[in-house]
Amino acid sequence: MKKDIHPKNYRLVAFKDMSNEDTFITKSSAASRETITIDGVEYPLLKLEISNTSHPFYTGKMKLLDTAGRVDKFMTRYKDHLNKNK
Repeated sequence: MKKDIHPKNYRLVAFKDMSNEDTFITKSSAASRETITIDGVEYPLLKLEISNTSHPFYTGKMKLLDTAGRVDKFMTRYKDHLNKNK
């Protein structure tokens, strides 16, 4: 194996799935600005939109997304900006 190709800053990091609040700890070199305390130990925190605990492939449950509501919310929020650019 080649030497000195892997990052040197591996450390324990907490990953939090924001869709179901599940948190797991694993080693990572990813940068983080936030921290979280779990069982009295402070870890860097990385927030995820989806993980294996919430993804339909792993859970077997399909999640219905309200795409129409999201589009309406976007259009309401940015309608003035969008009309200026026409």
